[in-house]
Amino acid sequence: MAPRQPANRADGSRSSAPTRQPTKATKAPPRRTTTTRTPVQPRKGGELVHLPTAAPPAEAPKPEVRLSDVDEWGRSEHMRSFVRKAYDPVYRYWFRAEWDGLDKIPTEGGALLVANHAGAIPSDAPVIMHGIETELGRPVYGLADNFFRKAPVVGTLWSRAGGVAAHPDNAYRLLREQKQLVLVFPEGTKGPSKTYNERYRLRRFGRGGFVEIAMRAGVPIIPIAVVGAEESMPILMRLPSVAKALGIPYVPVTANMLAFGPLGALAYFPAKFKLRVLDPVHFDVEPNKERYSRSKIMDESEAIRERIQAALFEMLRERQSVWFG
Repeated sequence: MAPRQPANRADGSRSSAPTRQPTKATKAPPRRTTTTRTPVQPRKGGELVHLPTAAPPAEAPKPEVRLSDVDEWGRSEHMRSFVRKAYDPVYRYWFRAEWDGLDKIPTEGGALLVANHAGAIPSDAPVIMHGIETELGRPVYGLADNFFRKAPVVGTLWSRAGGVAAHPDNAYRLLREQKQLVLVFPEGTKGPSKTYNERYRLRRFGRGGFVEIAMRAGVPIIPIAVVGAEESMPILMRLPSVAKALGIPYVPVTANMLAFGPLGALAYFPAKFKLRVLDPVHFDVEPNKERYSRSKIMDESEAIRERIQAALFEMLRERQSVWFG
């Protein structure tokens, strides 16, 4: 570059100090920032004022919509209607069920129905449930062992027909909160696994859990004595080793199998059914207590068992024929 010439002064002399030329500074490009602007609204005087953004209105909870008639327990009224139509001829013409004291079952409010249990494939549960539903127009939820709940196909059909897993919480909700009729067999699997020579001799009613449930729910217990189920599918012998290998409560050999062959595994004999409803049992205790007297529970359980047992012996003395009553 050529050297700069000194500038001339006003008097014509040259200045020795060089003149500085302005330099351009390199500036960084401005950063782009994203900001959320709030809506601006003018004041009365024309000024603008910032208003906070209003929160969107909360959506109202949508009501629960069931896409089918299956309730929370798995029961389907369409299935129950089909079962009632299909089972009614068996109830009326094959078993010829006859009730005594059906008016003792309440037409409203919760109640725990307790009955004796029998038959290799118990026939008493469907007879009781069908009779009460057709005669009184009230649904009945039957408590059953989890074995039926877990069984493929059978468990689903049992649930759709009104079966519920036998658990204290399930029974409490049905009785206390939903005011339903609940059917329970305190003998458990010991009842239907009895052989023919042990018929109509009730097994121990467990630890009385059904009494505690009724106390906690504040509902009465209604005992029901059933005659006829023992002869509908009598057990001649059991195969405990096979049952253990299969992981099921019992494997029976029934008279029906000998009479009908493979069809006898499901076919019942036409035994005459008689059912007697006993007086309701009320408990003078406060519901929803954390704990109840264990001795009182066991005493009440044994008293109910003895009442059903006495009614069975009386009905057997009055019966003239297994087939005609």
